[in-house]
Amino acid sequence: MAIADKKAYAAAFLFMGLMLGLAFLSVQKDSLTFDELAHIPAGYSYLTQQDYRINPEHPPLAKDLSGIGQLFVRPTFPATSELWRQDAGAPPWWIQFDLGTEFLFRSGNNPKEMITAARIPMLLFLLGLGILIFMWARKLGGNAVGLMSLFLFAFSPTFLAHGHLVATDVAAAFGVVLATFFWIRMLGHPSPKNVLLAGLALGVAELLKFSLILLIPFLGILSLVYPLLYKRNILPYLGKSVLAGLAALLLVIWPVYAFHTLNYPPDRQVRDTISDLSPGGITPIESLIINLSDKPVVRPLAQYARGVSMVLQRSTFGNTTYFMGAISASAFRTYFPILNILKPPLALLALNLIVLPALFIFLFLKPLRKTKPKKILKGIPNWIRDNFTVASFILFVNLYWIVTTTGNLNIGFRHLLPIFPFNYILLSWAAALAYGAMPRIPKRIFAALLIALFAWYGTSSLTTFPHYLSYYNELAGGRANGYKIAVDSNYDWGQDFGKLVAFVNENNIKRISLDYFGGEDPSYYLKDRYVRLNPKEVARSGEVPKGWIAVSVNQLMGGTAEPVPGFDQETGYYDWLYDNYVPVARAGDSIFIYHIE
Repeated sequence: MAIADKKAYAAAFLFMGLMLGLAFLSVQKDSLTFDELAHIPAGYSYLTQQDYRINPEHPPLAKDLSGIGQLFVRPTFPATSELWRQDAGAPPWWIQFDLGTEFLFRSGNNPKEMITAARIPMLLFLLGLGILIFMWARKLGGNAVGLMSLFLFAFSPTFLAHGHLVATDVAAAFGVVLATFFWIRMLGHPSPKNVLLAGLALGVAELLKFSLILLIPFLGILSLVYPLLYKRNILPYLGKSVLAGLAALLLVIWPVYAFHTLNYPPDRQVRDTISDLSPGGITPIESLIINLSDKPVVRPLAQYARGVSMVLQRSTFGNTTYFMGAISASAFRTYFPILNILKPPLALLALNLIVLPALFIFLFLKPLRKTKPKKILKGIPNWIRDNFTVASFILFVNLYWIVTTTGNLNIGFRHLLPIFPFNYILLSWAAALAYGAMPRIPKRIFAALLIALFAWYGTSSLTTFPHYLSYYNELAGGRANGYKIAVDSNYDWGQDFGKLVAFVNENNIKRISLDYFGGEDPSYYLKDRYVRLNPKEVARSGEVPKGWIAVSVNQLMGGTAEPVPGFDQETGYYDWLYDNYVPVARAGDSIFIYHIE
């Protein structure tokens, strides 16, 4: 190995070591987030009960990994609880959260120990994704491109915010890169081994997040375009792509779901499937899923299809969302584009604004001036053929953006994570190309700008620790004001509850009215000091509670936002607090604390 390569690997080891260290420390510092309250018991139940009755709207693999961690602490699972048995008809969707509360806080377990044990295995997705990004980027453009790509990933506040949580978003990003890598390798060398590996990688990706069903048309397009570009017979490529898809379905998805439904009673699976798919009416496809849910051999696939259908339904029906002072049950079309500007470090935006024009000016502008438009158009297929991997990244990013921004679901910037590994590689690749095409003096200026922006990017991340989940950049007013843009998993997912408990203890508070959004159980930690605050009752009665009050900013902003036309839910129920009182403190960033005399 050359000295330059050894130095590159050493730097990569340093970047990933810092990332994993920050993520590991965040495991202890962040309290249980909202979705984890369902995901943690789900993962443990899948492994110990082999029953997929809870949280079917997410595939199992990430939750399984958290369950493996929990096996080391051997918690008591409430298998005799009515919340698990569900004998009284089809359960409502939120029963999984009640079961999570019983499992973590009311079954004699140590919740902090369980949360830590469940979260630590999640770091494997960060590690695996970092390795894939560095190795693939390095293969495309050398050590500099590999290290720049890895640096952007390792110091991303959003990946650091979600990489240690029991959730599916970072896992989905890992799945996208893994499946795309092996699929492109199969297209380049369609040997039986590579066909099998591509199928296995696709199967793993589809078990990480249902939104990755988008990989099927994306990889299908690649399989069609590749032989056309290289003037090869298309039929063998299509045939091997189908074989890889069957390998994903039969060698990965089916056996995993067969294991998870082994002890799931068929009649209960049918009942639960009907309950989950009924909103909006049963379509013919959903009727087929229901009919297959109690059939031997195929009911594991019916359970998988149930989850996909639930996600498609939710994407259609939408979700109540606060965004920039407004509240809606439907999607805001500017939600993801604006968050894409305000949530990543501002240095990343600056890098794009400098690198992409530089690439165009120094690499493309001069040749384009001497080339006729028709020749330019004819040269596009040649460019795609010569840069097939890069073109594939661009295709996926655009497909994912189109689907995300035209959908009806706004529940967090985290849903864009699958495109960011490709964004990091594309930006680093473009920077290296622009640098290589520049004359000596512009090259020095460009290099100095890159160093400054990467330093700014890393500093923005390091100085945010441990408040990564509430990170917003300077254009949004930083962490202190980001809640005015969007909340939920963008800012307040319940992660600061431990800081509230510390504040209550340090100030010897005997009683506190609390409206909390997150996964923790306030009564477990605060006991009789906790009084549940119902803002709607206060708004109706006009009797403002006295003493200490704490409110999760997710609840506060939802209760003060202006409804969009057609929004038919109750609003304005926190105006009495937001308009008349100023917080005396904050627990972390996301819980406002008031003292009313």
